[in-house]
Amino acid sequence: MSDGRSPTLRRRGAVAGRRPLGVRALVGSGDRIMLFLLPFAIVGIGLNIAFPGVFRVGGPPPWLAVVSAVLLAVGLVGWGWSVALVLTRVRAGELVTTGPYALVKHPLYTSVALLVLPWLGLLLDTWLGVALGAVLYVGSRLFSPVEEADLAARFGPEWDAYRRSVLIPWL
Repeated sequence: MSDGRSPTLRRRGAVAGRRPLGVRALVGSGDRIMLFLLPFAIVGIGLNIAFPGVFRVGGPPPWLAVVSAVLLAVGLVGWGWSVALVLTRVRAGELVTTGPYALVKHPLYTSVALLVLPWLGLLLDTWLGVALGAVLYVGSRLFSPVEEADLAARFGPEWDAYRRSVLIPWL
């Protein structure tokens, strides 16, 4: 019995009436955000290598290492979970509204900017991760409105309902 979709769409799990999304949709604003971050990362890493003493946080002390490890782990889980949802659900043409996406609209960007880069940096005894995380967060705020406009155009009322339901909409 056929559901009206092509075998390719059925195989990929595409939502009826929606075609699977290509690489551009999977990337979202990520390419623009990374290009925004890249010069800061190159300069920051170069300066960190040239002047490591300027970037040191002093250890980190044991309490900061524990906090950093816990928050880094949370960030990596959030990032990995978000990637898995993008690769499965977004690729099938679905709007993802569960998991980390129920908490924030852009968990990929948010987890790396606020949890992975800063806390990894502190574990590596450099505040460069905090600075790069801040730049990444600013970049995500600058470029995510374009991504959100695309989602609004594609999903309409479903996007509006999701946007209103997100627990922390400003992240």
